[in-house]
Amino acid sequence: MGIFRRPWAPRRSAAAFRAWRAAAASAAASALVIVPLSASPWMIPAPAKLSRPATRAHDRVRNPFSHIFLPDLVVISPRGLSAARLSRLQRLPGVRATLAVDGASVTMAGHTLNVLGVDPTAFRAWTPLRTASDQRLWSHLAAGGFIAAPSAGRMLGLRPGQRYRIGSGPSRGLVFGGSGALGISGVGLVVASTASGRLGLIHGVATLVSAPSVAMPQLARRVQAVVGRQAKVISVREQLPVDTTAASGRPVTYLQLFRRSAALYCPGLSWTVLAAIGQIESGDGTNNGPSSAGALGPMQFMPSTWQRWGITAFGEPGPPDIMNPYDAVPSAARYLCAAGAARPGGLAGAIFAYNHANWYVSEVLSLARQYATSYG
Repeated sequence: MGIFRRPWAPRRSAAAFRAWRAAAASAAASALVIVPLSASPWMIPAPAKLSRPATRAHDRVRNPFSHIFLPDLVVISPRGLSAARLSRLQRLPGVRATLAVDGASVTMAGHTLNVLGVDPTAFRAWTPLRTASDQRLWSHLAAGGFIAAPSAGRMLGLRPGQRYRIGSGPSRGLVFGGSGALGISGVGLVVASTASGRLGLIHGVATLVSAPSVAMPQLARRVQAVVGRQAKVISVREQLPVDTTAASGRPVTYLQLFRRSAALYCPGLSWTVLAAIGQIESGDGTNNGPSSAGALGPMQFMPSTWQRWGITAFGEPGPPDIMNPYDAVPSAARYLCAAGAARPGGLAGAIFAYNHANWYVSEVLSLARQYATSYG
């Protein structure tokens, strides 16, 4: 077995991730880069008059931080969605979670950008792992400050600890707590919902929808039917990169191995999914097991599963070796492909087949999106 040169620092193993879920410790993964605000595909309506509407019943719903939700759609409804429609959204097939937030497009330092007003505890679970794990950001937000997408922070020249006036809000302004990838293209700033009224944000104007296992056209149709024609339904699901050609020669890094395995053994599967699974399962071969369940190797196959799906690849001698990444990674691609990973809307179900846990599906997809941003 060859020794790979690592294209990135290993992330935590699955066991370490479970500890992170409990303690919200710092993550080591790269943060996503938000699409520049000048290219934002959607805008929230301008602020309403500076008043705070009465709290609705569904605002009291809290999403635990022990779960990760990837935003797939944003529903923009000028008057907000009723509790009945929000309930119908949550019951749609494949919808894992929804979250209503305040918002408006505001002008700051001559730039127009979208601002969200959120419950920090609930919204935290909808952000990329590194941002969700940054306790400093969420403490600032809960204390009445604001945070920004990295692109917005650079564009506005924001400095942590300084006060800034947002739109037509109070002249004293809010304290900038720092930047973090928000995972929703087009969103520039985030404040706590307790500040929404002072900034003129529209109550419940946007609703985030997470449904990673549903094909986007089908999901958009279903959601539009529930929210009505007056609401805008906008896709914010990021497309993962797919290699259509496989370079010749033997891979010498895990990055090359993931790319070539996806292209050769599951055309249409993004290599970033294999990369995410490899990192979560074994830290790219740094912890090959056995796990408490008996799984082995860099992709953590159960021996019984390996007997059916294990293959010899990339010119390796002998029978399929569960401990050899040159065999294990292509075998994982083959397994995922058989489970539907390359079919439209089939990726989440294939990942679930690999490890029967919804948190695992979200973790893999979230990390895959971060790899897509960092490595293309």
